[in-house]
Amino acid sequence: MPDVLQYVLIGLAVAALLGVVLEEITHVNKAKVTLFFGTLAWMLLFIFTPEGAGRERVLESLNENIAEIAGLWIFLVAAMTFVAYLNKKGMIENLIYLVLPQRISERQLLFLTATFCFVFSSLADNITATLVSITLIMSLKLSAEKTIKYAALVVFSVNSGGVALITGDVTTLMIFLAGKVQILQLLLLAIPAFIAVMLLAAMLSVGMTGQVQVTSHRTDVRRVDIAIALIFLGTILCTIAGNFFFQIPPVLTFLTGLSIMFLVARFFSDDMETDPILEYVRQVEFETLLFFLGILLLVGMLKEIQVLDGLVHIYDQIPAVMANYLMGVLSAAIDNVPLTAALLKSGLTMGVAEWMVLTYSVGVGGSLLVIGSAAGIVAMSKVPGLTFGSYLRYSLYLFMAFNLGFAGVYITGLAVAGAAG
Repeated sequence: MPDVLQYVLIGLAVAALLGVVLEEITHVNKAKVTLFFGTLAWMLLFIFTPEGAGRERVLESLNENIAEIAGLWIFLVAAMTFVAYLNKKGMIENLIYLVLPQRISERQLLFLTATFCFVFSSLADNITATLVSITLIMSLKLSAEKTIKYAALVVFSVNSGGVALITGDVTTLMIFLAGKVQILQLLLLAIPAFIAVMLLAAMLSVGMTGQVQVTSHRTDVRRVDIAIALIFLGTILCTIAGNFFFQIPPVLTFLTGLSIMFLVARFFSDDMETDPILEYVRQVEFETLLFFLGILLLVGMLKEIQVLDGLVHIYDQIPAVMANYLMGVLSAAIDNVPLTAALLKSGLTMGVAEWMVLTYSVGVGGSLLVIGSAAGIVAMSKVPGLTFGSYLRYSLYLFMAFNLGFAGVYITGLAVAGAAG
């Protein structure tokens, strides 16, 4: 491959990364930027690779990349369709107000918010979990300073909850699909991750003595809504059990659950012209999916031109656990999806404990800065006064909670590795 082409392709990847980081300044959607540069890079690879074995190798690499992306896409579409339905029907909102009393102290509300965000984000995608949680916080009419404090807790809790289940975080799903960790090993991450969230809530609760009046908004729930909620929970449980006992790919289980959801809706005569069940597929965040597509195309291209080999050298210079910690801190400035994809494509070899640590690190490390995760970007767009600087005021608390979670996951990982050995 000509050196000039290699430099051009690396330049395209850097331009795409800058487009993601500077989205708030350029006002050009990151999905459009990454998809453009990702497809352009592969076009150039085909055009400037000589005919014969070289071009056949490029085609084989592209097909492999597309197959991986398709599996990720289909799984996310199925999971997001369930959440879109339950959210539209008010099931999630009803659940929140069922737990919340009419009057609650600000300190108790912090812990309840942290717990809800942690659990909900394990089942739903981070964007939906953040939107629902921030909407609740905004409805309570708290002062601007307190609202920002709650928002910081939401971002950290949402990202922490997502690391323990493949339905909760894309990076967790990617690491699992690559065969680096098993589902039950991921579930163990929930314990140290939740302890870290509770530590953050405790630190933020210092000095909060006020009371909050909660005005509930209840939506009528139909039998079909309850049935579909149970199908969603059953699908998650079957995904865990099916993969553990029979090695059934999660995408197959979720597609089965989705098909049952469609059939049940028809059985209840809910699949009507006024509210067709297939419409909820269109409410999926396809913008997010296109972003993942562009990013994974770019990372696949970088693997093809052997640029990712440099990432492995970091792990040759320092212990894997320290390198994983560094990747977590780095994910606060660089989107964790391309970072995780690059590490997986680089051919990195580590033990189970190290992969568990990396899963937590890249999943939660983005919480250290408001621009470091999708949850932070969503919160910043919805909460007045939440800026890079105002979020930074809580950076010490966030850093301490992240360190506690990281240490807890590492100890858990060592115990898992020891038991397996």
